[in-house]
Amino acid sequence: MRGATAPNGSRPKHGTRPKARTRRFPSITRTTARPEGGGRAAARDAPAPYRQWPILVVLGGVVIGLVITAADVYRAGIVLIGVSLLVGAGLRWLVPSVGMLAVRSRFTDVITYGALGAAIALLALMAQPNPIVEIPFLAHVMRFTVR
Repeated sequence: MRGATAPNGSRPKHGTRPKARTRRFPSITRTTARPEGGGRAAARDAPAPYRQWPILVVLGGVVIGLVITAADVYRAGIVLIGVSLLVGAGLRWLVPSVGMLAVRSRFTDVITYGALGAAIALLALMAQPNPIVEIPFLAHVMRFTVR
């Protein structure tokens, strides 16, 4: 043991052994781990937009939806925003490496993107005047809350 050095190059204190390296997760997290699927979506030598294509697809759909909404076709634009989030949920579920689209764990991302996308699209389809989707029990709920 005499003359042994630690992995960082320093000598251990007298009477102690150098720590063995292990592949287990530490019991105390000291840094932030990258979410599963948070690697590049394309090879390292590909240009930056190609490496992050999943989030660019979702953001592109949202931007197009906002432009359509600003052009006074609000229902179609807002539905497109909701569908873009649903596409993000599908990409997060199906594609193993989605780059910056991975924020949390796969399960949490899919549930979050899916719930928000479905809620936005459904609310846009229910918006007045002339709603496309009508849910009968909501009229009774509104009677007790708003009217």
